[in-house]
Formats: sequence, C-alpha cells, structure tokens
Amino acid sequence: MKISKNDILQHFRANGKPLSFRALSENLGLPKKYSRTLKRVLREMTAQGDIIRTRKGMYGPSKEMSIETGYFEAHRDGYGFVILEKPGEKDIFVPARATRNAMNNDRVMVSIVNRNKREGRIVRILERAYSRIAGTIEVDGRSVFLRPKNRNINFDVYIPFNMKGKARNGDSAVVEITSFPSDKRPPSGKVVKIIDVPDDPRGEIEAIIDEMSLPRRFPRNVSDASKELEKRADNMRPDKRRDLTSLNTVTIDGETAKDFDDAISIERIDDGYRLYVHIADVGHYVKWNDVIDMEARNRGTSVYFPDRVLPMLPKALSENLCSLRPGVKRLAFTAEMDLDERGITIDKRFYPSIIKSNRRMTYTSVAKILIDRDVKERKKCGELLADLELMEELARIIRAGRMKRGSLDFDLPEPEIILDLQGNLENICTFERNFAHMLIEEFMILANEAVSEHIESMGLPSLYRVHEEPDETKLVEILAALRGLTNIRKHKLKAGDVPRILKTIKGLPAEDALNYIVLRGLKQARYSTDNIGHYGLASKSYTHFTSPIRRYPDLVVHRILREIVKSKDGVPDKKIKAYETLLPDIALHSSRMERLSDDAEREVLDAMRAWFMKDKVGDEFRGRITGIAPYGIKIRLNDYYVEGFMHISDLTDDFYFYNEADLTFTGRHTKRVFRIGDELNVLIQRVDLHEREIVYGLA
Repeated sequence: MKISKNDILQHFRANGKPLSFRALSENLGLPKKYSRTLKRVLREMTAQGDIIRTRKGMYGPSKEMSIETGYFEAHRDGYGFVILEKPGEKDIFVPARATRNAMNNDRVMVSIVNRNKREGRIVRILERAYSRIAGTIEVDGRSVFLRPKNRNINFDVYIPFNMKGKARNGDSAVVEITSFPSDKRPPSGKVVKIIDVPDDPRGEIEAIIDEMSLPRRFPRNVSDASKELEKRADNMRPDKRRDLTSLNTVTIDGETAKDFDDAISIERIDDGYRLYVHIADVGHYVKWNDVIDMEARNRGTSVYFPDRVLPMLPKALSENLCSLRPGVKRLAFTAEMDLDERGITIDKRFYPSIIKSNRRMTYTSVAKILIDRDVKERKKCGELLADLELMEELARIIRAGRMKRGSLDFDLPEPEIILDLQGNLENICTFERNFAHMLIEEFMILANEAVSEHIESMGLPSLYRVHEEPDETKLVEILAALRGLTNIRKHKLKAGDVPRILKTIKGLPAEDALNYIVLRGLKQARYSTDNIGHYGLASKSYTHFTSPIRRYPDLVVHRILREIVKSKDGVPDKKIKAYETLLPDIALHSSRMERLSDDAEREVLDAMRAWFMKDKVGDEFRGRITGIAPYGIKIRLNDYYVEGFMHISDLTDDFYFYNEADLTFTGRHTKRVFRIGDELNVLIQRVDLHEREIVYGLA
C-alpha cells in the first residue's frame, strides 16, 4: 500500500485542524502494519517543511499554521530576513532574538507573528547552507576559535584543541562544522585545510575557491563518463533531426569564450522575419540521473573568474562535444520563430536539429561591422553580411517593443579585470558593452520567452525564471536617492514607476550611481515552479533555455521541451508526476548555487581591486560618490573601475549629519553637502589585502 504525501495534505485540509499520529492513521484507515511507513513519510514531510510537528506531537500543514519556508538572509548585527520560497510574497523580518541561531542562507521555517509588519520568528532550520566555513584562527591558551570571513555569519566557531591540526594563531583556515549553533552553545568544528597566504592575484583566487568550498576538479567517474561520450559521439541521425547545415549560422561571443552554447540564423520571409536560435543539445548526451547529470545538478552553474572557469560540465562536453564550434556538425535544439514587421512572434516551432556554424564571431567584430561600418571587417564576413544586417534590423525592433511594454533598461558599466600571461594585474577598467551584446541578448530573451510560453500552454510543470516586484521599503530607499539629484518630488513610488524613472535619470552625471541604487533595490531573480512573471523584463512567462552548458535549469527545460516534442499523444502522467516531485528542489538548489557563484565572483573582484591598488597608497585620484550610508561614503575612481569606502570620521573639516530623506551628508557649519553623483578628490589611505578593502581619505 502506497501512502501519498498529497493524500496526507488533502486529508489535513479536509479536517481543518492538527492531528495526532494515531488520529491521522485511523482517519486514513491504515492497518497497523503500515504505521512504520506512515512515520517515515511524516518524517520526510516534516524535514521538507510541508508539515510541522508541534511540541504536543500534533501534525499539521505548515501553511495552515501561519508557517512558511524560505531562505534566511542574515545581517551582521544579528537580525535578518526570510526570503520566502513562494514567489510574490514579501520578505519576513526576523529580529535578532528570534533567529534560532540560523546562519546566512540556511533554509528555514518561519512563523509569522505579525502579518501587518511582516515580522516572524524562525521555528525550525530545515537545511544548513554551510558545512564548511573559512576564516581566521584565534588561539588563546587552549581555547581555539575561528572568526568567519563572511561578515554575515555573526558568531565564532569553537574548535577543540585536538581538532585544530597544525593551525596557528592568525592562520587562514577552513573549518568543517561538527556541531551547529544552539541556544546553549556556539557552533564547533575541526580544521580541514589551512589556506596559504596568497603572494599574487592568482593565489588570491585559489584562496577564495578554498574559502567557498568550490569544486576544482570533477570526480574520476564523471571525467571517465564524459570521455567515453566523446569517443561515442558520432551518432548524429539526420532522420530523427532536422538538418539545418545548409543555413547560414553564426556564433557571437566574447574573445576568450570557449563554450559556445548558442548560434543564430535568420531569413527574410513574406510578412517579416524567421529567426532560428540554435542551442547546444546537452540533453542528448547527459541523461537524467547519470553521473554527469548528478554532478552538474550539484554544481548548478559554471563560475567565471578572470583567469579560469570552474565549469558545470567537464571540458570534454563544455568545450568540445556540446560546443557549437565553426565548421563542425553539432547536435542542437532549435527554436524557430516567425515574427512580423513589428517584431511580434506569429508562429514558433521547436525541434532537435543538426547545425554547422559558418563562423565564430566576436562582439567586437560584429560591432565594427554593424555600427562602425568598418570596410575591412565587412569585407571579411562575406556572405554573412546581409544576414548580420537583417539581425540588426530585427534586434532593434524587438528591443523597442520590449522597452515599450515596460522592461527595465539598465545600461550599466561593468568592471573588466585584465591579467597578463603571468597572471599579474594589468588594469581594472570598464567593460564596454556594445550593440552586438544587445543583439544576442534580445534574441536569447525572445527564445526563452517562446519556450516558456509553449511549455506553459501545454500544462506541463516547468522551471520558470521569476522576478518579483520590489518591496515598498526598497522603493522608499530608491526615492530618497532620487530626491537629492532629480526634480522627482513624489511622496511614494510604485513598482510601475521604475521604467519611467530610469528614462528620467539618463544623461545625468550620477546616472550610473542611481542605476545601481535602483538595481540594488530590486529583488534577485530566481528559479521557481510557480510562474509569477519577470518584473525586470516585463515578461508574463520566462525561463532559461539558452545556456545548458553553464546552467543546470536550462538543461532541465530542454528535457521538458523534448518530452513535448516527442510525445504525440501527450506527456505520460508518470512523467508529469515525476517532474512535479523533482522540480521544486532543483529550483531551490539552482537559485542557491547561483547566489554562491555571484558571491564568489564578487569576492574575487574585491580581492583583485585590493591587489591592484596596494602599491598606490598615498596617491590622489578623482572619484565619484556611488553610495551614502550613515557610517560613510562609497566612491568609485574615474581612472580605474575601483570602488572603496571613506568613513564619516575622515570628514574632519566639519561635523556632518546624515539625512536619510535624500541620502546626503551636510556640514553643520560649512553647509557643505556630499551627495550621490558628486565628484571629489580622494587619497588611497589604506589597502587591506586580508579584508579585501580599500579605504579612502579626503584629499
């Protein structure tokens, strides 16, 4: 006899009250011999957060008892917020006294104690985010502690003296947690790795990989399996795939890219355009639950650093077998879309294909061809020139339509770290996005929307890329920054006002800084099985389909789409139920691994900035204010894309007070005002390589 979790939940809802184990067993009509099975299912449901067991031993659905599940975002001062798993819900504030010793990024259950204030208390920790923590060893006699490097972990880890290994006072180390914190005792652990003091930027990246416990190498069985696939790769069957090798096809990527997972083709048709977006068919090679798939699911995403990539898939797949290299036949999954003259999709088709890329092009060369009208580059691309010009025409039309519907237009500069062949830092400059980046971006967004809408229309469970509207509290902060620099005098902002505001601040000296403030005020996009739309793209249905080499959710979406394409009589119920069971966990894990990847890349950027500026202490630079907080000012230099911080105590020419209403500092006597976007001269006062910080002083 099978005991279904859905049956148990439906039974709870029908009863409308918590039930004891005996009452539940009797109500379900279970013979006594099934008691052990029922206990096991209830334990699983409790561990997953579907139900809760009260102190009196009563069971009930967590949602019916004002209890939600989500991820805890800790603040260094002890309090935090729970970002709920259910999209569209506002975050829950958790005061320091009610965190139950949850650590940053832990998956938790939170009891909502005040719905109006969105305040709650954590009642259970379902899943710990960290099994290992990096930090600095502190030895005092026979007492040993690890002070975590991550400032959002606001307690030290106790290390028994016989568990410290060869670690000495002041060493950087990684500790494996053996006992998590409780109300009565701090966390404890054992030293598993001593991190060498970096003596160059490459060594710093190695240290960050250790600190974040990122996987450097693939397990032997995964590497062996990928090499075996490489040997047996010659199984392209044109009879089961559409042969598109006669189409003009190009890949457009960065100069250093090695994994080409998307290619495009275009044709003019009677009433508009026919666009082909070809995506590497990773799912043909990597099957559900094989060793490569399980490793890719665990990693979730590739992680990109200035000198290397930690790939989601072994190089035999990511840089060879699945990479759409020029002049080589490759298996792909194609989204073929017909668009009218206004850029509106009028028809779409999806199918496995075989393609052969005519040329591997770079963003730089395409921009020279289309924007600079470079004669030499245009001549070099030969028969592809007409196609590229048609792509330009269509991309501009699609983008104009997307902006019109309310998509957010962030044209933000990004830092680019330049290393020489020896790994030494040459420069940290602004990465220049050009029209070619935008062209590819528009086509990928279009394909992602088309796939998402198609799967949703078929009624199948899927992974959506969702982006919620910003909370009111964040809109208040955005409005404060705008008041000091624009003629916006609104008392309240709504989420629908943001696209218009981005247009208003275009061309202002503080445009970049204000754009970043608006961006930081938005929620982070994530994966979910519930489609609530994508606020940033103003899209009603959106997914990730175009990068299966480097993102696991894309690979999952490929598999769902393949089921639809190959199932003439509809996808079997058994498959649908399997997806319904599996996808929520994949969505949560993928979102978490994406955040970890972002944190690692941000940490490397901070470290590279510190290494680059360490020989410039005492030098004077011109910079622009990019952020203001009660305790100081964030400044980015004009000459280099380097941000640092100036503490309020360094403003010594007056007593300055902080104005929260418009995010400014004003001198009490001089009336001098510091506001976001202002330029000023600063001295490099101190560079802390250990903390990866740059401290400015006023010149």
